[in-house]
Amino acid sequence: MKFSDGYWLLREGVTAAHPVEVLDVTAEQGTLEIHAPTQPIRHRGDLLKGPVVTISAHAPMPDVIGVTFTHFEGEEPRGPEFEVAKQEFTATATYDDEYATLTAGALSVKVSRDGPWHIDFLADGRTLTSSGRKGMGIMRDAEGGHYLREQLNLGVGTNVFGLGERFGPLVKNGQVVDMWNADGGTATEQAYKNVPFYLTNAGYGVFVDHPGRVSFEVGSETVSRVQFSAETQHLTYYVIYGPTPKDILRKYTALTGRPALPPAWSFGLWLSTSFTTSYDEATVTSFIEGMEERELPLSVFHFDCFWMREFNWCDFQWDPRVFPDPEGMLKRLKERGLNISVWINPYIAQRSPLFAEGRALGHLLKKPDGSVWQWDLWQPGMALVDFTSPAARDWYASKLRALLAQGVDCFKTDFGERVPVDVAYADGADPERMHNYYTYLYNRTVFDVLREHRGEQEAVVFARSATAGSQKFPVHWGGDCEATYESMAESLRGGLSLGLSGFGYWSHDIGGFEGTPTPALLKRWIAFGLLSSHSRLHGSSSYRVPWLFDEEAVDVLRLFTRLKLRLMPYLYEAARAAHAEGVPMMRAMVLEFPDDPGCAHLERQYMLGSDLLVAPVFSDEGEVSYYVPEGTWTHFLSGQTVTGPRWVREKHGFSSVPLLVRPGAVIPVGAVEDRPDYPYADGVTLHAYGLERGAQVTVPVDGVTFTVVREGDTLRASSSDPAAPWGLSAGGRTVQAKAGTGFVSLELGSREAVSAEAASPEEEQKQDGAW
Repeated sequence: MKFSDGYWLLREGVTAAHPVEVLDVTAEQGTLEIHAPTQPIRHRGDLLKGPVVTISAHAPMPDVIGVTFTHFEGEEPRGPEFEVAKQEFTATATYDDEYATLTAGALSVKVSRDGPWHIDFLADGRTLTSSGRKGMGIMRDAEGGHYLREQLNLGVGTNVFGLGERFGPLVKNGQVVDMWNADGGTATEQAYKNVPFYLTNAGYGVFVDHPGRVSFEVGSETVSRVQFSAETQHLTYYVIYGPTPKDILRKYTALTGRPALPPAWSFGLWLSTSFTTSYDEATVTSFIEGMEERELPLSVFHFDCFWMREFNWCDFQWDPRVFPDPEGMLKRLKERGLNISVWINPYIAQRSPLFAEGRALGHLLKKPDGSVWQWDLWQPGMALVDFTSPAARDWYASKLRALLAQGVDCFKTDFGERVPVDVAYADGADPERMHNYYTYLYNRTVFDVLREHRGEQEAVVFARSATAGSQKFPVHWGGDCEATYESMAESLRGGLSLGLSGFGYWSHDIGGFEGTPTPALLKRWIAFGLLSSHSRLHGSSSYRVPWLFDEEAVDVLRLFTRLKLRLMPYLYEAARAAHAEGVPMMRAMVLEFPDDPGCAHLERQYMLGSDLLVAPVFSDEGEVSYYVPEGTWTHFLSGQTVTGPRWVREKHGFSSVPLLVRPGAVIPVGAVEDRPDYPYADGVTLHAYGLERGAQVTVPVDGVTFTVVREGDTLRASSSDPAAPWGLSAGGRTVQAKAGTGFVSLELGSREAVSAEAASPEEEQKQDGAW
């Protein structure tokens, strides 16, 4: 929401009231409460005028400070509210004649009492950001709208990231971003996943704790500030101190929820029927048999919309004309080792038998006059399930339990963005605040059913819409993209932006959703897709089995699928880190290299985990440019090295992609390449790259801890499980641990003259008594 006309004036019809000074301060129980009039108090007569802004500073945990500012307190509170965690922690509140200060860990907020209105957020002796004169304000527009606005200073060189899955430039400076979930594809400023949280490279992030429409002007309306506003009487925001971007994400996800850990099988290849294509059991079986015949490992088969009868979405019943024996079919598919996903959404078409049932039970969202809200977009006469009602949630969940009993393993939770505001919710929630929050209740309902049925760390959805906190219910995919290189690039931007917003896992439609990709585009997208957190072949009006494109596409899919499966010991530890810390698997370069100014704007490459750099190829010809940070990096596929910091230009065939290993890394590579869920430590090989003398690297793999140390020109490695077979590789040679020893020694030299031997425990003890 823009309020100003240039720097000096307000837009026509807009009025503003800003805090100008502190009237009084109360400090108690780890909070500050401040009353700030919006005009100078020169005499008692000025005390008779308003408005007065009430500001409360509070701290839910160390290094996180919330500021709530309020105009009228008498507004009846209406949900929903984001679920914000609070730790057993009390901040320190103090004040004197000059300042009122609240300190939480290393972060402090300081409000000036002696002089013009000013708020500073400080950490480690420096100011992170501040709100100054005419920053915080009560704004009214010509239509009578009442908004609260804040402006936080942007320091020189400060870049802003996040705000959900956004498909424009990764750095948000200069952009106007509205938090309003929409089904707008991947090619516009709209987003399926709006998250009112931004992260900076200046040591802090900001979470605006308002689930409804929040407008952000990121260095746009006022170019040296981030402005955010909402139509409300009270607004809370949290400043989160890092100091690193990873630290900020750790603390933000501690505040709003950490991602669940998806099951290992979900990281394998997913194949879909596609959307409007014609299919039955014979078609599905032919696809699966075709994958088997071509030795293409497949983990999940997905049935898209037309597993249900047309105009019946959703009734959760298999179309009997094409699937007369769903239980038998699912049993036959699962005997092939597959997991099964089916498409659902939260909408009930008028023709669905569940429409009459839901209406009679009161489970469908109503208009203010008590009638069911309906429209004809997407499904004729469709209604929405009212997930604010516990009874409606239980009713919806009961339909899913029946499918799980049949043999379904997970759900693609599509839609959840087209949520009306001219409605009345069962719990009295504010429709404007519910618009974005609806997806949270929808996906939580589905995820809870899966967790109840399958157990912890076995639940997974494939969700399109999201808001703050939705990261707790993975996985999310990027939505409806086009079959073009441009759309492939915009999809990557969206995924990296989402990762910088607290989401640990992300996927996309390999080949693009709308249209049919050329064989070249499909092959380039395959490499990108299999080097993503989750990997799905899916389209709209055309199938995505590779042999329909060309035989090389089959070879490319086989190569990169097997590569991902061999990398599962490494990838699943990255998944565990996302679950435990909130640091995403697919990481924008700035997340790993915040001190390298060359990484701030990089949006066509990423880190997969902490040690693998991926630069997808966005052309038929295979030309690609990417940035290499400092050090000597190694191409994982070829073994060639490249030294940074510098830009690199290369040309790659379809069976190759820039996949570089960070200097000093040890990558665990598994012994299995036909499935994603296997004992990762059994037969694992540790690939060491460029360890400096004296370096020690600890590598966790599926509960086993490996330690690799470089002593002079020798690599020595040990395992916490001496019984498991494993190996160590460096410089082009590999040595296997002797059974029962758990120790390995490898002599480094030239690539051609590397010698390796498995050392006995006695020999290791002689060489290093600590082993």
